[in-house]
Amino acid sequence: MILYPAIDLKNGKCVRLYKGRMEQETVFNDNPAAQAASFAADGCEWLHLVDLNGAFAGIPINAVPVQEILKTVKVPVQLGGGIRDLATIENWLEKGLSRVILGTIAVENPELVREAARKFPGHVAVGIDARNGMVATRGWAKETNVEITQLALQFEDVGVAAIIYTDINRDGAMQGPNIEATAALANAVSIPVIASGGVSSMDDLRALKACNAPLNGAISGRALYDGIINVPEAAALLKS
Repeated sequence: MILYPAIDLKNGKCVRLYKGRMEQETVFNDNPAAQAASFAADGCEWLHLVDLNGAFAGIPINAVPVQEILKTVKVPVQLGGGIRDLATIENWLEKGLSRVILGTIAVENPELVREAARKFPGHVAVGIDARNGMVATRGWAKETNVEITQLALQFEDVGVAAIIYTDINRDGAMQGPNIEATAALANAVSIPVIASGGVSSMDDLRALKACNAPLNGAISGRALYDGIINVPEAAALLKS
């Protein structure tokens, strides 16, 4: 498994939200590139970025800090938020992103996701963000009647690199991930699944590692900023 340190971008700063609520933010660093460099220096294998403003606007908003991060670190970077057409996908990959994450568009235009995955194999991930088992889109503001596994199964065998599954009610709440739902999803699909939302302790990482599902990795944010999870120790644990 891989540890993915999270850098959530809002108005050019590195923040964490509480349960996805834009009005409940904590600013952890006003220099996202410096934060990325710190994570890279600690030995992370990947970075996970989210353009929070972009997720609501439907277009990239925090492009400048993302590009600064890409210039600063050598580790592969994945980005979600406001990526909703092929031109934007291609533009980000050309700028050096290793993986784009498609969330809202996976629900609203799944054929575009399949087309992108075929055109850029290994570089397209699907972000499935759910509240009470049902997918939410447009910055988590819009509820749908689409169930998690129902959505994921639409992208089998088209070249999707990973599924990032986030339980919104756990995100930023420091209450642990939804291990049962994450494991169920990972066992239902052949696409690698990355756990997100509520990963807040080494015990959470141990539980994910021991959940009897083939998880690719885990995303953590606030626990890293608060010093509860140590990046080198966590990375070593997941790789062991």
